[in-house]
Amino acid sequence: MAEETQKPEAAAAPSPAEEVVVEKESEQEAAPEKPADAVVEDKPAEAVEEEPKVEAKDTKVTESASFKEETNIAGELPDPQKKALDELKQLIQEALNKHEFTPPPAKDKDKPAPEEKKEEDQPATSAAETEVKVETEAPAPVEVKEEEKADPLVEAPAPVEVREEEKADPPIEAPAPETVVETEVVEKVSAADDDEVSIWGIPLLADERSDVILLKFLRARDFKVKDAFTMIKNTVIWRKEFGVDGLLDEELGNELEKVVFMHGFDKEGHPVCYNVYGEFQNKELYQNTFADEEKRSKFLRWRIQFLEKSIRKLDFSPNGISTIVQVNDLKNSPGPGKRELRQATNQALHLLQDNYPEFVAKQVFINVPWWYLAFNMMISPFLTQRTKSKYIAPEQVPVQYGGLSRDGEQEFTVADAATEVTIKPATKHSVEFPVTEKSTVVWEVRVVGWDVNYGAEFVPTAEDGYTVIVSKTRKVGPADETVISNSFKTGEPGKIVLTIDNQTTKKKKLVYRSKAKPYSE
Repeated sequence: MAEETQKPEAAAAPSPAEEVVVEKESEQEAAPEKPADAVVEDKPAEAVEEEPKVEAKDTKVTESASFKEETNIAGELPDPQKKALDELKQLIQEALNKHEFTPPPAKDKDKPAPEEKKEEDQPATSAAETEVKVETEAPAPVEVKEEEKADPLVEAPAPVEVREEEKADPPIEAPAPETVVETEVVEKVSAADDDEVSIWGIPLLADERSDVILLKFLRARDFKVKDAFTMIKNTVIWRKEFGVDGLLDEELGNELEKVVFMHGFDKEGHPVCYNVYGEFQNKELYQNTFADEEKRSKFLRWRIQFLEKSIRKLDFSPNGISTIVQVNDLKNSPGPGKRELRQATNQALHLLQDNYPEFVAKQVFINVPWWYLAFNMMISPFLTQRTKSKYIAPEQVPVQYGGLSRDGEQEFTVADAATEVTIKPATKHSVEFPVTEKSTVVWEVRVVGWDVNYGAEFVPTAEDGYTVIVSKTRKVGPADETVISNSFKTGEPGKIVLTIDNQTTKKKKLVYRSKAKPYSE
């Protein structure tokens, strides 16, 4: 049986190549070997759900390639991209001047004005007709019809004209000011709206943060300026119609907080969002979420609200983190057979793709079922090469997904880095924590799936010293313990030695971290 010994110089500084919680393997090995393995799918960063957006059919994904996020600093952009950014700003400024970012319903408010004017004309016409009638009726008893035509107009019809003017005055004088005022108000509101057009709390044309927003739309449309402008315009109008800004303050309940949630960061500082589709195995939750159109609409509003709140926490400065990592857990997922779930997901996907471009830096899929693998084999030739790096440090990953992050008070936090190694089949692996002074050494260790033998001992540096059994070797099963935490207080130099014996025919993933706390007598 082979034996390996690892002596970490500093447990807090593992090599980047080793800090992998979700290991990328071939698609055929991902599901059967162990549920914690991950299948990483390349997809456009504008898609926030698990289904990819098909855009570049000619692009072939190379498994060994690595994707690096493009710069958001305007001065570092290639000349064609700088030109595209400047042209997009010009189009947006022209649209703002013309008030083109106003939703169509707002324009309908101007239509009543001409109608009121028509109504205003009607009383005047009837008054004129009345005058004509008076003129034709009054001269009737007079014998001289043509020669003294003016006399009856002075004596008889004069009072009539005054009466008709008095009757006609109210409809003419009252509506006219209202019509003018209404038109002016609509125009002022529209102008004010367009002058303050913003997305995710950032004006479209303000500072460097605005450039970061505009670059997202340009990249989503391959720097085709007119297409990017159309996308921005449609997004602004959709946000106003959907009431996104007001949605932030709506109370939509917390029933879905275990379905989608943010937890920790990846190694590059991206916030990590978890989508746990297996929660919908709960029939009551499924019915309450997707049973009818009203409930699906509420789910959509909740999903948009969650995303909006998450985006507002991002840093849109040129050097900031303005994208997230998504981990999609497909364990016990209802699958494509659930019509209601499929409808809601597709509806959400279209909205997210059209209005939230370039927000997903990485997509990680875990616990992938066979039906998804089959689906993936069909769509993989059409995926664009947007994301390849997939590393999430184990201290940032919740324990249910193979990491060390737990709720409540713990000896370690997400700031304490962990090391991850792979133990080969039929191999015994040792980890050593050096002790150079009087101290209490504490450590956490876990093997994903366990089913191994674990033991710990203290070995003093002095030749005449005695080895102390800290934890007697024992078999740890998958259901026994998620994370083993232990400590040892010593007054002499030496080392703590952990031994993990993997007697199975499968490789195992080991995650651990430690620290020493000096003490004085």
